[in-house]
Amino acid sequence: MENENIPQLSGNIEKDIRQGYTGGSTDMFIPYGENIKCYDVNSLYPSVMIDQDMPIGKPIKFSGDISKFEKDAFGFFKVKVNCPENIMHPILQIRYKSGSEIRTISPVGNWSMWIFSEEMYNALKYGYTFEILERYTFERGITFKNYVEFLYNLRLEYSKDNPLNLIAKILLNSFYGRFGMNEILLKYEIVSKEEFEKIEENLIKDFIELEDNVLVGLKTEESEDNSNVSIAIAAAITAYARIHMSKFKNNSKIRLFYTDTDSIYTDSEIDSSYVDPKLLGKLKLEYFCEKAIFLGPKIYCLKTKNGLIIKVKGLKDISSLTFDSFNHLLSKKTIKVSHKKWFRKISEGKITIKDQLYTIIMTENKRKLLSYNNFLLFRIN
Repeated sequence: MENENIPQLSGNIEKDIRQGYTGGSTDMFIPYGENIKCYDVNSLYPSVMIDQDMPIGKPIKFSGDISKFEKDAFGFFKVKVNCPENIMHPILQIRYKSGSEIRTISPVGNWSMWIFSEEMYNALKYGYTFEILERYTFERGITFKNYVEFLYNLRLEYSKDNPLNLIAKILLNSFYGRFGMNEILLKYEIVSKEEFEKIEENLIKDFIELEDNVLVGLKTEESEDNSNVSIAIAAAITAYARIHMSKFKNNSKIRLFYTDTDSIYTDSEIDSSYVDPKLLGKLKLEYFCEKAIFLGPKIYCLKTKNGLIIKVKGLKDISSLTFDSFNHLLSKKTIKVSHKKWFRKISEGKITIKDQLYTIIMTENKRKLLSYNNFLLFRIN
């Protein structure tokens, strides 16, 4: 790794590539199933870091369709996308503004986006077509092989209850995210309220009122020009991870009920070539579910021989929920659960805890469910 030139990116190139930086894909396809097997990928992100080319060196900007001159151009492209109508599970995801919220969706239709070249080439196999508008090209380099091999071997050497196993796991799984951090360097000043009113709003990142004065955090020039991150590395790693998972998403031999960043839930038999509990990038059987209900991304209930596994994003206390609760929700009804939420008021140095109602409902913000085996994909034109 020390011999590779990892670029520190800022300015327009950082902003452009960051538009195409999204994480793992999480989706519900069939809300109810029996005899469901959950497979996890062994260390998904490290598995693609170990042997995939990373964007290194000095990037070069090019306007127009570079594929006419360089068939295997490597980097990040701004493209117009056309997704085939007959695709079962779309594999390209974007951030999409719907009303007042921004969702990460995998739509069909036509749109423009920034995309990593290797993810674009992979999507061509599934019928996507592209028009390249502009691009940043990079050199290629196998950058993190020694790092990943050393730490993964530590995990294999020590049991899960050994601290070294946990340390190695954290260093492996959090490593890529450091390159994608959105650095905001702030300069804090105490100013009068009159001076505060004169500061340009786009420069203010944080402020606390202090009686007649204001403690204000201002964006500094260094935050634009001296970035200590490399968004290209983080965007490439997450794209490679989605490429890895795409092989399961439109496979006629695999019926998917639910997918998370690094896992699939299916009632199909998985080809043994995909499975090995110890090899990086291979699948391991995490658990077998007698019954499973999936209500949306990060909202599910799994009935296993060892009891229930319940996940509801944003809800910590799930003690009142049962399998019958989720059965009730399958008919698009709602359940309200009381939970405690913390509120901070920094200016007064207070933290208050309040009871609030949390509403659980089947989520249709990524696709509209028509029946248990049929759904309407999100369309963009």
